[in-house]
Amino acid sequence: MLLPVPLLVTKNVFEEFNIRFMKKKKIAIIGTVGIPAKYGGFETLAEHLVRHMGEEFDMYVYCTKKKYRKEERVKEYLGAKLIYLPFDANGIWSIVYDCFSILHAMLFADVLMVLGVSGGFMLPFVKRFTNKKIIVSIDGIEWKRDKWSRPAKWYLWWAEKTAVKYSHADIADNESIQDYTAFRYKTLSNIIEYGADHTMKIKPTEEHIKTYPFLSAPYAFKVCRIEPENNIHVVLKAFTQIEKMPLVLIGNWNNSEYGRRMKQEFGGHRNIILLDPIYDQGKLDIIRGNCKVYVHGHSAGGTNPSLVEAMYLQLPVVAFKVAYNKTTTEKKAWYFTNAEDIISIINTASEEDFAAKATAMKEIANRRYTWKVIADKYAYLVRTVLVSKDKINVSSNITDLHVNDLIDMEAGHLAYPAYFYEKR
Repeated sequence: MLLPVPLLVTKNVFEEFNIRFMKKKKIAIIGTVGIPAKYGGFETLAEHLVRHMGEEFDMYVYCTKKKYRKEERVKEYLGAKLIYLPFDANGIWSIVYDCFSILHAMLFADVLMVLGVSGGFMLPFVKRFTNKKIIVSIDGIEWKRDKWSRPAKWYLWWAEKTAVKYSHADIADNESIQDYTAFRYKTLSNIIEYGADHTMKIKPTEEHIKTYPFLSAPYAFKVCRIEPENNIHVVLKAFTQIEKMPLVLIGNWNNSEYGRRMKQEFGGHRNIILLDPIYDQGKLDIIRGNCKVYVHGHSAGGTNPSLVEAMYLQLPVVAFKVAYNKTTTEKKAWYFTNAEDIISIINTASEEDFAAKATAMKEIANRRYTWKVIADKYAYLVRTVLVSKDKINVSSNITDLHVNDLIDMEAGHLAYPAYFYEKR
């Protein structure tokens, strides 16, 4: 049920934009830890939007003081103005962080580009009482993540619904997410993925091999937050039974009971190498770019940055079998649902199989996941909302399907959890 990207509003949208707006418009990017990017996908996105859109627009980025040392808190970066707030950009504090960012941006910005839905409840007020334009990226289906408590899931679901309803445009980073917003909210989201060409394939030196001895032989690799939804337990269990190559897994092991348990249970295995987070892009590129195969266990979200980065590095991909991952890789990767699938894929794949998958991933990434392409789509969307009034609404005859029918159609991501059905 893929839908077209609704970026066309009028035939002469560029001419209309240039006639009506002679001075630079101000764009406030809300919802990231900040730039320079060193923490995650949204931060990398913000940095590249600033880099590519700065000539056309005045860019402002909200940052959290908590993640930048005093000497790192510069007033400008790549021409963008940086605004620091004393709140955490993640967890429950992200609601406060986003709300204060939105309130401040209302004072000067023409366009509020809100990455994530934590502050979604503010957007009805912005839309009704100001002439500011609102663009929201819903960042996958956040409320479905296992890490959230039931009250948090309820809030995030409601915030998502509100953000989509009251934005002038919403962004889905994956066709499967676009299907979801069309199905649930009857709106046609704009598909804009993530870029990956900031990554580099670097040949390891003797010094690198001395620091990371596993670089001298084939190994599998995975990098992610250590959460159950990323199927860490499944991947680790599989590699305790694989002799063909070890697994190197980078993550925040000490941030949760789940992570500490996984580290204790699997950390001593001879075929598993567990590393703490690496924020140096060069070191990460060396380790990731030279692996034999990339294992992607994410079961929630949309177009995941670590996946498209692996694709751009021309790595064969073994991904968890969900709609988002299949869409991102155009169904050309390997897929697993359990440890046995991973064992079978790794043990039976030939050198030709690895090479063919790697070539397919690189071709897709070159075509779809470069920052120039992504930034051009964002810039076009900004121009579009500045000259348009209404979003494109859609309806679907499948909205009455039961969750079991959706699962049979491999569209289970469109469904609410059972307790949502029980209480709605």
